[in-house]
Amino acid sequence: MQGVPAVFADERDRAQFRHLPQLAGVELYHAHITKYAFEPHTHEAFGVGAITRGAERFRYRGEQLVAPADSLVLMNPDELHTGESASDDGWQYRMIYLEPDFLESLTGERNWWFNAAVNHDPLRARQISHLIGGLWQAPDTLSQQGLLLHLVETFRPYAHHTPGRAPDATNRFIRVREYLHDNYMHTITLDTLAALLSLSPYHFQRQFKAHYHVTPHQMLMAIRLWHAKQFLTAGIPAAEVAVQCGLVDQSHLTKAFTRRYGITPVRYQKQVTRK
Repeated sequence: MQGVPAVFADERDRAQFRHLPQLAGVELYHAHITKYAFEPHTHEAFGVGAITRGAERFRYRGEQLVAPADSLVLMNPDELHTGESASDDGWQYRMIYLEPDFLESLTGERNWWFNAAVNHDPLRARQISHLIGGLWQAPDTLSQQGLLLHLVETFRPYAHHTPGRAPDATNRFIRVREYLHDNYMHTITLDTLAALLSLSPYHFQRQFKAHYHVTPHQMLMAIRLWHAKQFLTAGIPAAEVAVQCGLVDQSHLTKAFTRRYGITPVRYQKQVTRK
């Protein structure tokens, strides 16, 4: 089956991505995962999806959550999370990732936000799954746009619109996160990050992890690999992507990318650039 990365130890595990060429800012994802466990990663986009079979366990905002079949999964941008099976036969799910600027331009509404990551709603879960499947097969831009608007209307009851920036935007660690985003391609040390807040490296890492539930290195790698996805989508060779993302070489990129997305960079590139 297409989309099964060679690194999956269990032949039942498969993952496939798709981009819509005329709708930049949208990524579709289908997967059935039985044994694989995803390391902390981020999509830098709103994640909207449905669990169609089995159950998933994942860490999100410091909580261990379980999403059973017929659940909606709703994630905010820049939120690191993991993923593993919470049932014997794994879990099957469909997701769509919508970049914030794209969602705002599509709806004309700003400052979208989800509170709860897991919502047991069989009717909407089935609708979301069906709409994502429809988008995967939609033959033209007009039909894709119509399905997207229907999808937004379906998850809208769970969305909120904050009056300003995201709820934790005033937190002091925002400065550190922004520094990581701006300098992901360079070598970054704990001393440099701690100095941003006038803390010792020891106290900085403790406080950072208490707030974000990941280490600074885990967040940096998540940011680097999100950028890697953008470069791969643009057709840049994997070896060059590794350099641009501050990684040692293509082997380093492949191992890190696969641990977080369950697919090799080369296979991901082939999927999302396929016409």
